[in-house]
Amino acid sequence: MSYHRRRLPHWDPDNAAIFLTWRLHGTLPAPQPEWLRLPAGHRFAAEDQALDRAQGPQHLKNPAVAKVVDDALHYGAETLHLYDLHAWVIMSNHVHILIDPRVELSRITKTIKGFTAREANRILGRTHEPFWALESYDHWVRSLKEFENIIRYIEFNPVKAGLVENPEDYPWSSAGLEARATEVNHHA
Repeated sequence: MSYHRRRLPHWDPDNAAIFLTWRLHGTLPAPQPEWLRLPAGHRFAAEDQALDRAQGPQHLKNPAVAKVVDDALHYGAETLHLYDLHAWVIMSNHVHILIDPRVELSRITKTIKGFTAREANRILGRTHEPFWALESYDHWVRSLKEFENIIRYIEFNPVKAGLVENPEDYPWSSAGLEARATEVNHHA
């Protein structure tokens, strides 16, 4: 198991699924005093819900930018073989993924965030501006039940944010991808 630290500690256990979240630069919600009394998982959920309501950059609402991130997530899994991708969602200002890493987590985040930042800034006509926040949140999955709960959490994120009624209706998620694949197969 490897370990590194920025503002947050990052454990990279061997043979464990990782729930990984990163957000756009400038989107950190204002901390609420009551969050400090919450257990870590509940605090993350409270901060994540605040991200859905946060002011600040929402560059991932741009379909071209969301597609860059979507394509990069799949390229990292299917072509670079950096990880197995189990679930994902691209919200207006943050991304959640559930993966089984095949390389160190720092390599995954550097590869995906670096490429998507350059491409997104190119699309948006921005130069030399930070796109992603430096820090990412990672949590290693400790049980099958937790793994299933995290998939549900990720795929229901757009529902909880009020963007869609059903997870499969959101185009930038694994739930939407599965529904689109089923629909294509039924029409074939």
